[in-house]
Amino acid sequence: MRLIDEIRLDKTNTKYLYLQLFDELKKLIESNNIKPHTKLPTIRYLADKLNVNSSTIVNAYNQLEAKGYIYKKIGSGTFVQDVSSKEVKELILDEETNMNMDNLRLDVDANNDEKIINFASTAPMPDLFPIDDFKIVLNEVLDRDKGRAFMYQESQGYLALRKAICNYLISFNINTSESNIHIISGAQQGIDILSKALIEYGNVVFTENPTYTGAIAVFKSRSARIVEIPINKDGIDLIDLEYKLRSFKPKFIYVMPNFQNPTGYSYTITKMKKLIELADKYNFYIIEDDYISDLNSIAQPRNTLKSLDTVDKVIYIKSFSKIFMPGLRLAFMIIPKTIYNEVISAKHISDISTSSLIQRAFHLYLEKKIWQKHIEQVNTIYTKRYNTIIKSIKKHMPKQIKYILPQGGLNFWFSLPSGYSANELYKLCYKYQITIAPGSLFDVWQRDTRHFRLSIASIHNDEIDTGIAKLGQIIAYFLKNNQKDPIAVDLYNNLF
Repeated sequence: MRLIDEIRLDKTNTKYLYLQLFDELKKLIESNNIKPHTKLPTIRYLADKLNVNSSTIVNAYNQLEAKGYIYKKIGSGTFVQDVSSKEVKELILDEETNMNMDNLRLDVDANNDEKIINFASTAPMPDLFPIDDFKIVLNEVLDRDKGRAFMYQESQGYLALRKAICNYLISFNINTSESNIHIISGAQQGIDILSKALIEYGNVVFTENPTYTGAIAVFKSRSARIVEIPINKDGIDLIDLEYKLRSFKPKFIYVMPNFQNPTGYSYTITKMKKLIELADKYNFYIIEDDYISDLNSIAQPRNTLKSLDTVDKVIYIKSFSKIFMPGLRLAFMIIPKTIYNEVISAKHISDISTSSLIQRAFHLYLEKKIWQKHIEQVNTIYTKRYNTIIKSIKKHMPKQIKYILPQGGLNFWFSLPSGYSANELYKLCYKYQITIAPGSLFDVWQRDTRHFRLSIASIHNDEIDTGIAKLGQIIAYFLKNNQKDPIAVDLYNNLF
């Protein structure tokens, strides 16, 4: 490839070599001098050509992939992404820490601004973090394992932790072996690893719509064809799903059956079983993102898809971020045997292994039953917030606003009257120091909608009633003073 062969890196420059290479390749891609879907040189070839360490190439390629300029096919190589039809943007990989979309500013850190009433973020507040308990297990690991705690762990994860997770899953009616457990650095990485392992350019994936922003970003970064399936109050629209299955052959469908993000909806057992039947009939996998089924405010046990899976079609992802400490970046997956090798390879390419120290500490956290104590404490706090916001919604929310109350979790989903823009409502709320999450953030194509999400994760209980009362006043003003857009389209009439 002649243009790449002409790249020169300046070793006397203070700028890191991998960033120099990133800039050079970025220019070639943006200028269309390297055509979309062109295979890039191998790491070894380019390292030899530029006379640099292979890690320089790896870091440059990783940076390009993170920014959406290239994509990787496991076993095939690295290819140029098609960026000609759209502006290249930083992908939204974690809505809780970096919520950005065009002209909406959603990256509000309400913990550092006491004036902001934060109903937007689903990140847990720092005062819920079990610092003292975790300090105990962390020190015990350091005393016990010494330097071994900082060595590379096998890609699949620390064996003792995988065994402890198997025991932990029994309470979810999930019976599996440690050989099926894969430790990952957060659910977001799990979605990315599965996409690298299973998706090639142009493959079809199904998702609920609306859905988790980070998953949308990953699927788009792999150049997948995303087919959206509406979600109703009792789960995914199975009629629409089967209709589309007759036309498309998805690699997988990505779902959140319990307290779905952003809607808070939960699947019925009947829908769960039918979804698994369809996966078996049409031969596709189901990625079940069980990010928060532990938070059950009405104390009724929730079933997971994995607990009902008798055909080994469900890939189960569970993160500890929303109810533990998100900065630890710890989660796990249960992987069907049929894709074991692909997943291990993709994980190794991503980061070799998840932090050995954190894995060993969390193993003790589970073994000593401290985790169960933490869950009970957090559930008590969130149940109190849940009950408070329900009372406040019924008291203060204008009657024109429609909603269906969830049975637990963190999220509440609302609908403005048809034709009104949740993006515009967001801007007005932000002006008066309240943050909400507009539905466009969770739409597969970021279309403006009449829906918005409120979360109880980043707000104290004593702020909720005041916040909802103020929000209700803002919405009443918004409805009275904003004419409907005559060309606005209600994207989700079937939701209510």
